[in-house]
Amino acid sequence: MPASPSTARAINDRLALRLLQSEGPLTAGQLKALTGLSRPSVADLVERLTARGLIEVVGEAGAQRRGPNAKLHGIVSGLAHLAALDVRTEGVTLTVADLVGTVLAEASAPIDGEEGTGPAVERAVALVERTAKEAGAEPLHTVGIGAPGLVDPVTGELRDSSGLPEWHRRLVAALHERLPARVLVENETNLAALAEQRDGAARDRDTFALLWLGHGIGAAVVLDGVLRRGASGGTGEIGFLPVPGTSGLPSATGCDGGFHSLAGSAAIAELARAHGLVGPSAASGEPAAAALVREAVRAEPGAPAARFLDALADRLVLGAASVVAVLDPGCLVLGGEVGRAGGDRLATLVATRLAAMSPLPTEVRPSALGGAAVLRGALLMARDGAQNDVFAPTDR
Repeated sequence: MPASPSTARAINDRLALRLLQSEGPLTAGQLKALTGLSRPSVADLVERLTARGLIEVVGEAGAQRRGPNAKLHGIVSGLAHLAALDVRTEGVTLTVADLVGTVLAEASAPIDGEEGTGPAVERAVALVERTAKEAGAEPLHTVGIGAPGLVDPVTGELRDSSGLPEWHRRLVAALHERLPARVLVENETNLAALAEQRDGAARDRDTFALLWLGHGIGAAVVLDGVLRRGASGGTGEIGFLPVPGTSGLPSATGCDGGFHSLAGSAAIAELARAHGLVGPSAASGEPAAAALVREAVRAEPGAPAARFLDALADRLVLGAASVVAVLDPGCLVLGGEVGRAGGDRLATLVATRLAAMSPLPTEVRPSALGGAAVLRGALLMARDGAQNDVFAPTDR
């Protein structure tokens, strides 16, 4: 059946809003070309969206040509304010932004879990409240959180995981209680994959896997453009993968003996020491493992640092080959701080070993965003959620 006039208008409006979200401000002529709608239809939707307070004139285009300039229409950025949090074991990093994702303020705070769960949670919540107030972004509409651990796909809550601080789980509940905002939680590796797909190394890929190389080890899977979480939210818990070269096997309560024992940050630092590398001081908060890898990338072939990089690639390919054998993603992104520090050199070493182990052609790419991908992904998640709410049709 053909769509009713009201349904057709809603579809056209949402299409125009998506284009303004992805492309930025556009003229009516550009909207006509991108949507395929007639000029009168575009004029009508611009009028409707303006009347609803969703878009406004933000400038002019064509200043260099003769004749009147065309008006540029953009989303009203102040309709909602967002916060994004990257929650790590040692602290929190925060971004406050408007509805189109323009950053208004940034902040971070170290958190020592030994001071107690309550004080740790209070420090994190107070950071969000204070930063939003100073940025003039109160009240917050949506808060996106990226955290290590499993996120229940049904409830959206961070599940209790061994080895993670209790304040992580309590923080989500506290934000729900203290803020009039919707709070969204996602595994940090999944958010890193979202950011790499939108703004980073996988922008041209609908299917890929991301191997997270940070403090811990993990993977994220995107198939046909959709992030796959699994029945219990555990897709990509590759740290528990049994691999050769460890002293034992992982258990249901700990990944010691699994791939984490070979490729986690502590294991990488130990491998570097075994090759005689002490490593430079971590620059501006860069993890020690990433600093060691960055130094090794600059080493001449045959040097101890280069041999360390070869040994690291020997380890990483064990996890990479397992991911490729099961998923055949065609593209593997080495993510996290270590993946970005390794750059093309480490990616090439892993790709060469992978080609020798697997018949499935797989391109290996270094992360374009590194550890910053988690915070960027949390902001994208918050922005998508807020826009879906703000842009919802008013007539049904």
